[in-house]
Amino acid sequence: MTANRLLLLITGMAGSGKTTLANMLRDKGYTVLTMGDVIRHEVRMRNLPPTRESLGRMAEEIRETGGDAAVARRCIPLIIGEPNGRVALDGVRSLDEVYAFEEAFRVYMVAVHASPETRYRRLRERGRSDDPANRQVFRDRDHRELGLGMGDAIAMSNYIITNENGVDELERSLDRLLRKVGNLEGDD
Repeated sequence: MTANRLLLLITGMAGSGKTTLANMLRDKGYTVLTMGDVIRHEVRMRNLPPTRESLGRMAEEIRETGGDAAVARRCIPLIIGEPNGRVALDGVRSLDEVYAFEEAFRVYMVAVHASPETRYRRLRERGRSDDPANRQVFRDRDHRELGLGMGDAIAMSNYIITNENGVDELERSLDRLLRKVGNLEGDD
């Protein structure tokens, strides 16, 4: 039964360091899946450009047609099919998604936090196709994400990591988190 599997759910605003944390988890033996990959896959399947506009519209369309947990439900079979018992999922955006995962797994929610200024700088340096071209686009993206319920997901997280002081501090925070999660994995 999959309900005994402990699934780490990672949430946070764009540029907070979710992907960096996910990569660290991967280095520590976790399989990391990304909710955004479901959306990017759908954009590719429809031969749309991977711009922030088309990705944002696709995310909204998937949720409009399938409900607020539609992306999460598309991820569940991928997680169930994963043979590695240590799985983290990057990119949770709402409590509805968390609840969908809770129906299939034991979940532990981790929020990564960084200030808006830090996040904006990181996104500008990252240069992914859906990253903001200017501060207004950055603010609009934050408002869209918060409109999906991300603030609630962050607020309801079991653990919050502040990511303002570089990767060494982030890794120390992750190690503290994994010690805590290790104690939870024995609980049934």
